[in-house]
Amino acid sequence: MLNMAVFTLPLLILTSLLVSLCNGAGIATYWGQNTGEGTLATACATGNYKFINIGFLNVFGNGQTPQLNLAGHCSPNIAGSCSRFGNDIASCQSSGIKVLLSLGGAAGTYSLSSPSDAQQVATFLWNTFLGGTSNSRPFGNAVLDGIDFDIEAGTGANYDVLARALQGHSTSQRKVYLSAAPQCPFPDAHLGTAINTGVFDFVWVQFYNNPKAACQYNGNTNQLLASWRKWSTVNAGQVFLGIPAATRAANNGFIPPQVLISQVLPTIKSSPKYGGVMLWFRFFDTTYSNAIKSSV
Repeated sequence: MLNMAVFTLPLLILTSLLVSLCNGAGIATYWGQNTGEGTLATACATGNYKFINIGFLNVFGNGQTPQLNLAGHCSPNIAGSCSRFGNDIASCQSSGIKVLLSLGGAAGTYSLSSPSDAQQVATFLWNTFLGGTSNSRPFGNAVLDGIDFDIEAGTGANYDVLARALQGHSTSQRKVYLSAAPQCPFPDAHLGTAINTGVFDFVWVQFYNNPKAACQYNGNTNQLLASWRKWSTVNAGQVFLGIPAATRAANNGFIPPQVLISQVLPTIKSSPKYGGVMLWFRFFDTTYSNAIKSSV
């Protein structure tokens, strides 16, 4: 008689890996920072993306009036100017694409002065962009799927409180997805504490614009893969490889598509936490996602 216990552990490992790959493998990108990238609906209609982060809410916290910066796509300070994107968001979601609002970015004024401040920001985000109610909802009746943390300024103080407060709005009927976009030096100075809470569903690590940190592609994959191995251990649902969509999209860290396909993806896809690739950003993604989507 066969000893079924011999097959149990390998089978469980294989099943876990397959579930991870089937549920998570996809491409994420950022939209909202260049009017030349077209509409959100057009981006989703490509069929290339599984996640789109709308960037950015780059003013918030510390008593400030929160402000969107969508780089000319609309004028958030003018009532109703951005409401047309509500239909785009709904169109994307009907195709199974998760749409999140990204906080922070490289240019902005934001910080969380206290746990109470973080709670207030969480309430604002819930009522203005998620499942709550407000007289001022920039995207109309659209309900975004979650919030992305792209925190690149100030300190990391109280972002763990913000993340937990947002997670607290999840229900069995509607989950609030949380993602983070840390820099590749490990652990991230701004988001390390927040990520350690374990409440983030997706972490798309920025393996670019960090040439001195020895954690991105520099002509060979050694440093990149060594850094990936560290990030693949974080307490989060899935980890994505964040890279520029073109040489002009970042100062450094660009990986030619064929190098990604042949030298990077075969290794990182073996991680149970592998979720896919994040491309910065939609405006520059004229060919890259097409080139890699069948391999991701």
